[in-house]
Amino acid sequence: MEYLLLFVSFAIILAGALLFTNAIEWLGHKLNLGEGAVGSILAAVGTAMPETLIPIVAIIGGAAGSDEVAVGAIVGAPFLLATVAMALVGVAALAYVRRRPQGRHLDVHVETLDRDLVFFMVFFSIALVIGVIETPAWLNIGAGVIFLMAYVWYVWMTIRNGGESAEFHEMDPLIMDRRTERHADGPPNAIMVIQLLLGLAAMVGGAHLFVEGLLHLADSIGAPAIVLSLILAPLATELPEKANSYFWVRDGKDSLALGNITGAMVFQSTIPVFVGMVFIDWSLDKYAVLSMVLGLAGGVVAYWALRRRSEFGKISIALWAALYLAFLVFVILS
Repeated sequence: MEYLLLFVSFAIILAGALLFTNAIEWLGHKLNLGEGAVGSILAAVGTAMPETLIPIVAIIGGAAGSDEVAVGAIVGAPFLLATVAMALVGVAALAYVRRRPQGRHLDVHVETLDRDLVFFMVFFSIALVIGVIETPAWLNIGAGVIFLMAYVWYVWMTIRNGGESAEFHEMDPLIMDRRTERHADGPPNAIMVIQLLLGLAAMVGGAHLFVEGLLHLADSIGAPAIVLSLILAPLATELPEKANSYFWVRDGKDSLALGNITGAMVFQSTIPVFVGMVFIDWSLDKYAVLSMVLGLAGGVVAYWALRRRSEFGKISIALWAALYLAFLVFVILS
């Protein structure tokens, strides 16, 4: 039964991702936003909602061990984005190299991605340091507020420097309105918003079903709670970002694909961390520390790969896979 639930929830997430990515492109076009801003803000924040809700629900619940679950969910999501999601982009680019006009090269807005990755590495590093050393509560709260304000600044900078907006004739028709090409100004706003909300609802609902299935499966095999909070829950809730980016890379829309991932990394390294620093004891155990260190290493690999050739080749993919497998091995052996 658990396996069937996992399969059904995964299918729901994929269907939601198709609706969402298609609608978010049109929303960005109508708002005259660049592809970098669409991917890094609209798509990233929308698909980051499932994993952001987990620590909030855990904190509100107040059950024994809820703080550990919250911390695991907060630091586990960026780790998966900086390793598994990045590797998936590289694999998709190689798998669809003949279909993509730019081949294996990533056609991206470099300035936006550079800012995303640097922003992520700086603030995730600060969160790591504060979580390792003993700091007074007032310092944690103050740092959390700074993280929150930093994300507001990031949103402003990304909108101002988000690259050129997508051309109307290059965009696929709205899925819920196949007559899009007949409309001079694109699809009606009402239908576009309905599709956007349906896609987001499907991704959120599918992700929660996936988590529920994983919890039942883990309970039946006796998996520890730390594995659920650091690996299984983020793996499920990050599926929207991975699915969205996969479809965008397949279609050659690399700025949207990578902006979706790096934008989510920025969001996850600030807003959920703000929640953790302000509302719980921000103290990291060895599993959380290792996941954050490896996540930062994944960000460095992405920055290096984009700067070197603007593509995610076999070396980059192998490094991201090695980082993720290293954490799994450490958890299993521990």
